[in-house]
Amino acid sequence: MPMVDIDWLRDHVEVPEGLTYEQLAKDLVRVGLEEEEIHQSQVTGPIVVGYVVDATPEPQKNGKVINWCHVDVGDRYNDVDDQGNKVPRGIICGAPNMKAGEKVVVTLPGAVLPGDFRIEPRKTYGHISDGMCASERELGLGDSHDGIILLRDYGFTPEEYEALKPGDDAMHLLHLDQPILEINVTPDRGYAFSYRGIAREFHNSTGAEFTDPVGELNAHVPQIEEQAADTTHDIDVIIDDENPIHGVVGCDRFYARAVHGYDAASKTPNWMRRRLTRAGMRSLTLPVDVTNYVMLDLGQPMHAYDLDKIEGPIVVRRARAGETLTTLDGKDHDLDPEDLLITDSPNGEQGSRILGIAGVMGGEYGEVTSETTNILLEAAHFDPISVARSSRRHKIPSEAARRFERGVDDQIQPAAAQMACDLLEAYGSATASQSPRDVNNTKRRQPIVFKASEVKRIAGLDLDLNDISAILTDIGCTAAGGGNGEFSVVPPSWRPDLNEPCDLVEEVARIYGYDKIPVHVPHAPVEGHVGLTSDQLHKRQVADELAEYGMVETLSYPFVGPADYKAFMIDPDAVEPVSVEIVNPLADDRPYLRRQILLTLAQTVQRNIRRGLDNVACYELGHVYLASPDAPAIPALPGGVRPTPEQLAALDAGLPDQPLHVAGMMTGLAEDDGWLGDRRAVDWSDAVEAVRRIAARLGADVTFDQPAAQDVPAQWHPGRGAHVVAGGKRVGFVGELHPKVDDALGMPHHTAAFELDLTALFGTLSNKPVQAKPISTFPPVKQDLAFTVPDTVSAHDLGEAIRDAAGDMLESIELFDVYTGDQVGEGKKSLAYAVTFRAPDRTLTSEDSEEIRQRIVDKASELGAQLRA
Repeated sequence: MPMVDIDWLRDHVEVPEGLTYEQLAKDLVRVGLEEEEIHQSQVTGPIVVGYVVDATPEPQKNGKVINWCHVDVGDRYNDVDDQGNKVPRGIICGAPNMKAGEKVVVTLPGAVLPGDFRIEPRKTYGHISDGMCASERELGLGDSHDGIILLRDYGFTPEEYEALKPGDDAMHLLHLDQPILEINVTPDRGYAFSYRGIAREFHNSTGAEFTDPVGELNAHVPQIEEQAADTTHDIDVIIDDENPIHGVVGCDRFYARAVHGYDAASKTPNWMRRRLTRAGMRSLTLPVDVTNYVMLDLGQPMHAYDLDKIEGPIVVRRARAGETLTTLDGKDHDLDPEDLLITDSPNGEQGSRILGIAGVMGGEYGEVTSETTNILLEAAHFDPISVARSSRRHKIPSEAARRFERGVDDQIQPAAAQMACDLLEAYGSATASQSPRDVNNTKRRQPIVFKASEVKRIAGLDLDLNDISAILTDIGCTAAGGGNGEFSVVPPSWRPDLNEPCDLVEEVARIYGYDKIPVHVPHAPVEGHVGLTSDQLHKRQVADELAEYGMVETLSYPFVGPADYKAFMIDPDAVEPVSVEIVNPLADDRPYLRRQILLTLAQTVQRNIRRGLDNVACYELGHVYLASPDAPAIPALPGGVRPTPEQLAALDAGLPDQPLHVAGMMTGLAEDDGWLGDRRAVDWSDAVEAVRRIAARLGADVTFDQPAAQDVPAQWHPGRGAHVVAGGKRVGFVGELHPKVDDALGMPHHTAAFELDLTALFGTLSNKPVQAKPISTFPPVKQDLAFTVPDTVSAHDLGEAIRDAAGDMLESIELFDVYTGDQVGEGKKSLAYAVTFRAPDRTLTSEDSEEIRQRIVDKASELGAQLRA
C-alpha cells in the first residue's frame, strides 16, 4: 500500500505547519483513504556524521583485510585521551570502500538499529571498536551491503557535502527520525497510488490549496504535428494487437521520448534517494530512480531503455506460442498468447525481439547500464485486464502492474515524460529531444447524464444544485447544465471508475461527508411469519445440543479430491460423476465439492491431532452438494436484465441438490477424571449418544439399523456401525471409522463419527407445539426387569415391547445392563431395564404393579424373551 511522506506531499498541496501523521491519517480517512499504519522509525541514535582521519589496512589470518580507523565524530562524541584532549574514536571497519578523508555515517554506542541491533564497544581483531560505520542495509535505507555509506556519493551537492561537519546529526540528515503513513487504497481508486492523487484527496478533505503539477509540465511538452508526413520522431511505434481481450486493444497510447548525452556517472540526488527509500523503493541508478520517482509522484509507470540498443520500430503486440522472456529480476517466463509485449525490430524484422511484458516488467535486453548515454523513455497506457492477467500469470506483482491494473490516467503520458526529462537534464547533464512519438488512440469519455435528485434518493442528502456542481468540479469533473436539475458530467481522465450516475452520487457523498448522511431506521412491515423458521430453529437446537455434549463446532472448506476419496476408501469412479466439479478450484488437488461433511471435517481433526491435541471432539453443520447426471444444463443469461421466472426456474433446475448435514468426529479419551479417576477411550457408543441427544432435542423418533457386514459402507467399521432411520428413511450413519481409514488419516483406532442428513430429518418432524403433561403428585413404583432373549433381538425392540405393555403408567425406562455368557446360554443375551411406573390420579397398589409386570412379561414373550428370576 502507498506510503505518504508529509515532506513530499507539500510539493502539491499546502500542508499546515506542524501537521502530524496522526492528523494526516484522520484527514485522509474522511475521504475514504484508510490508515493502515503509522510506521515509526526503528532506529535510535546517536548516529552522526564522521570524518575518517586515517584507515590502516590489517590483513588477517583468514585472508580478510580489515581497517583500523580513527574517525572524528565531533567534540561532543569524540574520545578523550589521558591528557583530557578530545581525540577521534577508534573503529574497526571491514568495508572495502573505507578510506581516509571520507565522510561517513557512524553509529555510536547506545544506538539501536533495525532488528534491535544494539551498538556497544566491543573488542574485535585485537582492537576496541568504539562504534560502527554503517551501510544502507544496516540502517534500513536499502539492500546494499557492499560497503559503508560514503556521503560523497550519496547525492549531496558539492556545497551540501562541504557543509557537513563531524558530529552532525545523521538521523535527521537521512530522515531516519521521521515516521511515515501507510494508507489502504480500494481497488477502484488507482489514482491514490500517487502523491498527485493523495494531495488532491487532502485538498478535498481539508480545503487546502492544491496545485496539479501536470498543468505546468504540459506547458513545456513539445508540440509535434502528428499529421505531417515528413515529421521525424525519436523512434517509430506500431501497436499491433491481434488478440485483444474482450475486444479491448491492450495499448491505446504509447508515448516515447529520447534523452541524449546522459552522463552515466551521475548520481541520484540525496533528496530523491531519501524519498524513494521512505516510499519503500531501493535506489539503483539515476534513470531508474527518475522513472520510479515520476511513477510515485504522478502515478504514471515508466520504463527507460538504452536507445543505442533499440532498433525501431517499437511494436506493441501479443505474445506468440513458444516465446520466452528473461525479465529484469533474472527469471525466465514462458509467455502466453494473452501477454502484451513491448518489442523492437532488429535487422528489419518487425517486432522480433522482446523487450518486456507491457505494464509488468522489462526484460534484460535494452536496460540502462553504466555505459548508457542515450535513453528512450516510455510512458504508455495499457488495458488494466491485460496487465492484471499477465502480472498474476507470471507472479510479478510489480509497482507498475499495481497501478495499471487499477487504472492509470490516459492523458498524463506527455507530462510524465517531461518530468523525467527535466530531472535527467538537471541531475544527469542530459538533453531532452523535442521530437517525441505519441501514438494516441484513446477515446474521449462519454458524458454521464446525472440527475441531481439522485443524491437525495440514493444517499439521503438534500443538497443544493450549486453544492453538487461545486463538488463534481472540485474532483475534476466537467459539469454542464443543471438548470433543470440535470447535469451532463464528463469525469476526469484519472478517474476511470466513474461511469454511472450512482458513481457520482458516491463521490458527492464522500466529499460532502459520510458522517453527514442522515440515519433513518427503515420501516420493516411485519408480514406473515416472524422470527426463525422451523428449520433455522432446529439447526440451532442441533448446534446447541452438540456444544452442550462437549463438542466444538468447526468450519471447513467444502473442497475434496482424490486424496480424500483414497483415505476414506471411496471409489472415485463411482463418486466423481455425481460430484460438482469446480472449473477454477482454489487447490488443484481438491477440485470437487463434498458429498459428505466427514471428508472435510476429518482434515480439521487431523490438523488438531498433528498439533498435539489427542482428545478431539468436533462437529460441523453445513451443506453437501449432490450433482445429478440427468440435470439440465444451466442457461447463460444476459447481464443487466432481471431474469424472468422461467429463467430463474431453469437456473434452479440445473443446480445440484444441497441438503444440510451435520457430522461429528471424536478421538482420544471420552472420560478422563485425572490419575485417581476413570479413563475411557472413545468408541462407537459416544457417537450413538450424540445422535440420540440430537433426536431427543428435536423430538425426532429415530432408530438404529445395523446392517450385515458386507452391506456396511467401506469407510465404516463393519461390526460397529448402524444406519440412523427416521420416518422409515435412512437419514445418516453412526459408528466407528474403519481401522484402515484411521491409519490413512493418522487417527487413533476406534475413532467414532456420525453424519446426519438434517434436511431429511427435519422433514420427519411435525413441528407442532409440545403438549405439557401435568406432573403426578403420587409416588412412583420402581422395578428392575431382566430378560433372557435370543441375540437376534435388539434392545430397542424389547424396550418398545415394554412401553406398549406398560401403557400410560410407564414414566421412564432405561437399559442398564447387557450380558452374554455361559449363564444365559449360547445364542442368547440378558437385557436388564430399570423401569418406573406412576399413575397420574392415584397411588399404585401392589396388585396394580403386578398386573403391569405381567403384561410386560406376556408382551416380551412374543419376542422369545423370558423374565430372569
